[in-house]
Amino acid sequence: MLVKERTSVYDFSFHLVFVTKYRKEIFTTDEMRTDMKNILLDIAKNNDVEVNSLEVTPDHVHMLISFKPKYAASSIVKALKGASARAWFKQYPATKKLLWKGHLWSPSFFMSTVGNVSEKIVKKYIEDQMKKSTQKSH
Repeated sequence: MLVKERTSVYDFSFHLVFVTKYRKEIFTTDEMRTDMKNILLDIAKNNDVEVNSLEVTPDHVHMLISFKPKYAASSIVKALKGASARAWFKQYPATKKLLWKGHLWSPSFFMSTVGNVSEKIVKKYIEDQMKKSTQKSH
């Protein structure tokens, strides 16, 4: 979806995946998965992140998100993971004992851009710009 801001126009989405420490199954009930979804949705809202899709499995999270270009992807991930871990342990303190040193999330994550046009199409579009420019001048 095209978003128009005062100083920018953008259209990008990211597929974000992060896992629990040691892939430990923490979100083992529907209630726990729903609670983590709600935690993540609240954090996203507070950090100007649009969540287009979200799924919590017993040991990892998948999100389809979009955010303003002024934000660094790593900062968004840090906000989501850090705040969600604090909120989770406040709500479910007993789960901290299931994790060595009490870290909910693995330090790594996977993030990929999701586009509605392929890299090949964008490359061709860029390469064709000079052709279009020279055609206009004739």
